[in-house]
Amino acid sequence: MTVPAELLPRLQAVRLFLCDVDGVLTDSSVFMGAGGEFKRFHIRDGLGLRLLQQAGIKVGWVSARPSPATTERANDLKVDFLHQASGPKVEAIAGLLAQTGLAWADISYMGDDVVDLGALKRAGFAAVPGDAIAEAKSLAHYVTQAGGGHGAVREVVDLILRAQNQWEPLLAKFAS
Repeated sequence: MTVPAELLPRLQAVRLFLCDVDGVLTDSSVFMGAGGEFKRFHIRDGLGLRLLQQAGIKVGWVSARPSPATTERANDLKVDFLHQASGPKVEAIAGLLAQTGLAWADISYMGDDVVDLGALKRAGFAAVPGDAIAEAKSLAHYVTQAGGGHGAVREVVDLILRAQNQWEPLLAKFAS
């Protein structure tokens, strides 16, 4: 994977990776029944988020749809920030930025639908899965080859880690 030169400054500035859940970390499917709600998460996306954290980049999820399955997966991955509430995501992220002392230029945001447009427009690095809506794609600095829930997050994570010269040290760590 080669990091596009025009994206390098944006990727190098990332200190916080934020993303939507449904349609980004999942394939937009929600399974409901007597046993409750179930979602399918891609395992390499999860490992990618942990790798970002090992590289010193905080990770957060911003969802307009509260879900016990999302909470469980976030706890499993030790996600640094989890916001699940209806309402504008821009306001939720602005509160998070105030809490962390970071600016919009310091974040990578990944979303896929209309509820993500404001955050995509403001993020220092905006990415969308390959199956995002056209309006989200038009605001993105990067559109993944993979669809939501099929490794799209990992694709962006790998770009960030490579741009910040963290990829080779991670390979060396795990190959030893």
